[in-house]
Amino acid sequence: MLYLVGLGLGDAKDITVKGLEAVRRCRRVYLEAYTSVLTVGKEALEEFYGKELILADREMVEQEADSLLKEADVCDVAFLVVGDPFGATTHSDLVLRAVKLGIPYKVIHNASIMNAVGCCGLQLYSFGETVSIVFWTDTWKPESFFDKIEKNRQSGMHTLCLLDIKVKEQSLENLMKGRKIYEPPRYMSVNQAAEQLLAIIQNRRLQGEKPETTENTICVGLARVGAPDEKIAAGTLQQMSSVELGGPLHSLIVTGTMHPLELEMLKLFSVDSSSFENNACQRTT
Repeated sequence: MLYLVGLGLGDAKDITVKGLEAVRRCRRVYLEAYTSVLTVGKEALEEFYGKELILADREMVEQEADSLLKEADVCDVAFLVVGDPFGATTHSDLVLRAVKLGIPYKVIHNASIMNAVGCCGLQLYSFGETVSIVFWTDTWKPESFFDKIEKNRQSGMHTLCLLDIKVKEQSLENLMKGRKIYEPPRYMSVNQAAEQLLAIIQNRRLQGEKPETTENTICVGLARVGAPDEKIAAGTLQQMSSVELGGPLHSLIVTGTMHPLELEMLKLFSVDSSSFENNACQRTT
């Protein structure tokens, strides 16, 4: 049996009772280590679960999935995922491969950032399409995610922006020379995401456009959701470029039309209550 077990968002104790029972039954336990991270390390998980964990990076899951599944054909194997197992398409691919090989599987769900963002007070059914904001480079500055934010705003919907994670990445030089040398991990902050959005807004104006999203659009920055040191800040997009939220992981919400109750909740986390109220009230119903 292959078990796909969600770990939740905080620490080792966020696993469900059902998930923990499955982990302790399994002979082999893999920890997916590239789509998200917990606030505690592998050692803390091993101590609490009472099992040795095998780190599964992107290369292993995408290129060596068959060897993992062959093990699941002869014994119980657990594949641990931060958040919920289906928060990333890679895990759907793992299920499809298991089905083709005739290997039974079981999914044990948990909280993910997709529903935990409700902690800021915005109503989940008012969110549109979720987008991913990637790190820009000197030669690659995509803007397609901004178009999706604009489409959501035009429909009055909020946008959850998932921020880029770079784990076990190679430099172009090392990649071309086939050297297994990896860059230090990088996690995009709310500040960096806001700066890229502000740059896109300026670019669009230079092209004669009038973006729906502006420097004064109310946004919400979230850090380490589900952890004891969770941090939430609400303010303008301009304010998000300088707000201090600490270590990873961060997420950003660009708001759409807000219900008065949503606005009241966001005031609890406001960076500057005066400017926040002046701007936010223009977008309520």
